[in-house]
Amino acid sequence: MNLPNRLTLLRVIMVPFFIVFYLKGYFLISFVLFVLASLTDLLDGHIARKRNLISNFGKIMDPLADKILVYSAFCLMVGNGLVPAWMLIVILVREFAVSGMRTVAASEGIVVAADLSGKIKTVLQMIAVPMLILTGVILSDIWFTLSMAMLWASLIMTVYSGIQYIYKNRKVFSL
Repeated sequence: MNLPNRLTLLRVIMVPFFIVFYLKGYFLISFVLFVLASLTDLLDGHIARKRNLISNFGKIMDPLADKILVYSAFCLMVGNGLVPAWMLIVILVREFAVSGMRTVAASEGIVVAADLSGKIKTVLQMIAVPMLILTGVILSDIWFTLSMAMLWASLIMTVYSGIQYIYKNRKVFSL
C-alpha cells in the first residue's frame, strides 16, 4: 500500500478517537485530532499527484474518508445543539445526490471528476468544523459568531456546488 493510501486510512482510523474525545468534552484534543486528520487529506493528495501514486483505492477512499471525518463531526455537533439538524440534512442530501449521480454515471462508463466548487466546499467544511469545536474552548460571542458564519459559508457552498454538479451532469438523468 502506498503512502497516500496509508494517510487516507490513518484519517479514517483517527475518526473514532476524534469522536470519543469530543463526546468526553475534551474539545482541545478533538480539535487537534480533527486538524491533523484534515491535514492528511492535503498531504495524501499532494504526495499522490507529485509521485504519480494515484490509485483506484485512493480515488474511492480519499473522498469517503473526508466525508466520514466531516460528517461525523457535524453529527456530534447536531447532538450537542451546536449545528442545527436541518443543516446536516441539507449537507447529506447534497452528498447522497452527488454520490448517486456518480454511481449511475460510473455504471455507464462515465467518469465524473470532482469540481472546484466541491473542493472549496470541503475546505470550508474542514475550516468550519474546528472553529465550531473551539467554541467549547473559546467562550466568546465573537468566536461563536465567526464560527457560525463559517458554517453558513460552508452550507452555502455545499448547496451551490450541489446545484452546479447536478446541472453540469444533468445528462446522467437521461441515461
